[in-house]
Amino acid sequence: MSLPPGPTAPAPWMLMRWMRDPVAVLKECRARYGETFTLDIGAMPPLVILSNPEHVREVFASAGDDMHGGEIASGLRPFLGERSVIVLDGAPHRAMRKLVMPPFHGERMHAYGRAMVDLTHASIDRWVVGKEFPVHEALQAITLDVILRTVFGMDDAADRARLGEQLTRLTHLASWPPLLLPQMQRDLGAWSPWGKFLRESRAADANLLGEIARRRREGSAGRTDILSMFLGVRDEEGRGLDDQDLRDQLVTLLVAGHETTATALAWTLRWVLALPDVRERLMNELHTAQRGGPLTPERIAKLEYLDATVREALRLQPVIPLVGRITQQPLRFAGYDLPKGVALAPSVHLVHLNPAVYENPERFDPSRFVGRSYKAHEWIPFGGGIRKCIGMAFALYEMKMVLATVLSRAWLRTAPGYTPRAVRRSITLTPSEGMPVVVDAVLPRSPDTAAAAA
Repeated sequence: MSLPPGPTAPAPWMLMRWMRDPVAVLKECRARYGETFTLDIGAMPPLVILSNPEHVREVFASAGDDMHGGEIASGLRPFLGERSVIVLDGAPHRAMRKLVMPPFHGERMHAYGRAMVDLTHASIDRWVVGKEFPVHEALQAITLDVILRTVFGMDDAADRARLGEQLTRLTHLASWPPLLLPQMQRDLGAWSPWGKFLRESRAADANLLGEIARRRREGSAGRTDILSMFLGVRDEEGRGLDDQDLRDQLVTLLVAGHETTATALAWTLRWVLALPDVRERLMNELHTAQRGGPLTPERIAKLEYLDATVREALRLQPVIPLVGRITQQPLRFAGYDLPKGVALAPSVHLVHLNPAVYENPERFDPSRFVGRSYKAHEWIPFGGGIRKCIGMAFALYEMKMVLATVLSRAWLRTAPGYTPRAVRRSITLTPSEGMPVVVDAVLPRSPDTAAAAA
């Protein structure tokens, strides 16, 4: 048995570097050791990092019995729950994924889109012209409100605000990167980091379970939110999801669809605001669309360059640095005889920077996605195979709704002197300082658009 070459520095040192700047570590190792290398950071099994798209294709082709994706995500169990689709493997994973895979298409998506546009307008209405503010925080508030309305089915703004404040406190506590380490997950009292998280988590769980109970009583007839869909699903034997199943999947969608989408939107704005040619082409596309009528979700969803811009941002600035599977048996892979228990980890960053796939890969160029789609193992911001993110279609749709609405109403610029850099926030890489911007102008909301979104 053998592993690919990699850094020989002590694991604690590599862990510190990995927690601080994973992208720099990945790029350095790729330059020194080639397209396949091993990282030993001590906190998990050895990571065999993959950047060759064909090797990634082989990992994604696995049916999941010889490579476990839930096992490598086991550190997220305290945050997501024991039954989250993300941490399950094998038959339990397949069964849960089949039950909770929402039908993100047609009228259901248009209903979500109207909420996304409306909530973005409501946020923009509160922006102050001439004032600098961290746009990442504003985007987090929007995406949280979207989740509470479209996933949790909370129509009352006051109810959303109350639960939203609690969930914001919880996600803030959970975002401290060291809490991902098992040795930090110790309750040393109400003032310890893990103690604070546990107490806030229990309070949030009580409210979530209360909301689930209320919805069971009221029924879900005529509703389009995802919780209503979850309440109605049944497996082959007629069993539905119990309260703990529902809680864990809702929290998973909250974490996966709130933090990550807001971060991806912030990175997209980072590039749009920095590149006048990209911004001008986007604005021309939006203005052309508005000449045909209100900027409805249906119109936004069809904008080709907007879609390309979102996809290019996810390529060049992926939110999560890698995905992984833990081998369940010895196997020959990428020219190495690997033992059981190592992690095969496709690097999202390195695959997306492969010059054999993407010309001038360090350049932000949405036109590369215009009229072209890349293979499922070449563009991997949502992972792939049987473990591809179930919220991929929702996230892409939401990014387009929010970005189009912001650009059509607000003229933003990056705050003077600000240079963005990636900082770790739990498992995600976010723009430093919340990406401060200045609002130079806000257009009033078109009455036609308001009526269309109502």
